[in-house]
Amino acid sequence: MGQPTASPTIAALRERIARFEGGAARNRATLPFGVASIDKVLPGGGLKLGALHEIASGGDGVIDGAAAALFAAGIAARTKGRVLWCITQPDIFAPALAQAGLPPDRVIYLEAGVQANVLACMEEGLRHGGLGAVVGEIAQLSMRASRRLMLAAEGTGTIGLALRRWRRQTDATDFGQPTAAATRWRVSVLPSTPLPVPGVGRPRWLVELIRARAGESADFELEACDEKGRLAVPAELVHRPAAADDWRRSAAR
Repeated sequence: MGQPTASPTIAALRERIARFEGGAARNRATLPFGVASIDKVLPGGGLKLGALHEIASGGDGVIDGAAAALFAAGIAARTKGRVLWCITQPDIFAPALAQAGLPPDRVIYLEAGVQANVLACMEEGLRHGGLGAVVGEIAQLSMRASRRLMLAAEGTGTIGLALRRWRRQTDATDFGQPTAAATRWRVSVLPSTPLPVPGVGRPRWLVELIRARAGESADFELEACDEKGRLAVPAELVHRPAAADDWRRSAAR
């Protein structure tokens, strides 16, 4: 005799359990930066997949804002699949994202008009489950909105990146408010890597990990994302960590 056929109800239940178990496995996964000094302070050795992460600029200027966007692009570039990038205005420079590892054929740009629509589109993108990452440019992020985004990300294992972009200085004060995001980052521009000949070297950033759930706060002087979305420690700092510490202490005064 053959095995009895499971009823449709039991089969559906088994499918749901398998889906939940698969989602749990994805949510335990992380996306390493490939930079030991960063990965060692992050729980699991990298950015948690199936979670929301916040990224902001270190100042209210265009240059720091662009650095924050490129930092987000580098993270998204190292995921698998298409990337949904939600904006309020069509003012993003796609060739710059391509230089950070995110070519146009991987990105779906969605102009939502207002922030409420950006949040709604981010949530739908995270719930879809077939995207590598979802990026949303937003000014304010409430605890309620961040929880919705976190739950949507947890359900599918997709990484969510809330790119905090402020067009008015008054909006920046919202960044200090608590959210449900797993990590919170701030990116500022530093002088570029020196070259042995006249010219502009690889851009450098001060990347601050302001908050990491179950992790540590830290800051890093790094070379900007390359064409594969990878960051790097400047060569002269690799074997001289004390120099970087001295720089940070003097910058904090």
